[in-house]
Amino acid sequence: YAILSHRWGDGSEVTYDEMTGLAAMKPQKRDNVRERDGYQKIIKSCEQAKKDGYKWMWIDTCCIDKRSSAELSEAINSMYRWYRNAQKCYVYLNDVVESIFPTEQDFSKFGRSNGWPEWFSRGWTLQELIAPTEVEFFNNSWVSIGTKRDLTSSLEVITRIPEMVLKYEQVLRSTSTRPGVAHIMSWAAHRKTTRVEDRAYSLMGLFGVNMPMLYGEGSKAFQRLQLEIIRVSSDHSIFAW
Repeated sequence: YAILSHRWGDGSEVTYDEMTGLAAMKPQKRDNVRERDGYQKIIKSCEQAKKDGYKWMWIDTCCIDKRSSAELSEAINSMYRWYRNAQKCYVYLNDVVESIFPTEQDFSKFGRSNGWPEWFSRGWTLQELIAPTEVEFFNNSWVSIGTKRDLTSSLEVITRIPEMVLKYEQVLRSTSTRPGVAHIMSWAAHRKTTRVEDRAYSLMGLFGVNMPMLYGEGSKAFQRLQLEIIRVSSDHSIFAW
């Protein structure tokens, strides 16, 4: 299966409930859903997956029933593994117009995200870049503008993630080659999430830990993450955070 990584749009995404109920909707409501940018993103992703020979496409906006707290918790705890096991991850850069990958900071185009496409400033996309072996980047017209394999040097400059980690995700699961906890934390230091709790939840997979979701706990989520990491690691650099 292929999987999508993207920056969520405000109010334009299509939910699981809407996607499963599309056929039963009244024509006007159905047309309104199909006109959304989020729906077009789903269609284009599926078209690309079919073109590449994949039978299945997984997209977080419409493949998780967020009305179920149990399903949401299971999905978030499994997310890293799902991205790692995907045959290919498509990264959709909605704010990139050109047909080449941006390799230099440009504050005139990406002023809100430190001169780089906004995708690189979001919390959840960190694990979505690292976990999959095959990653292909697309601009806002769904034109391919490079792969993780070909762009490793540029990605290291943008994200400060070592080239070895970008090329070989398994180094994060090796006691001999794994970067320090503080080093991994530093990759997420300037990234943002819509919910405070997601700053912690989006890092669980990188550290190989699991914990229940408690939306509403605020910054306590990060304290719980630290405790879980301490349970599985003797790396004291965690106390720097």
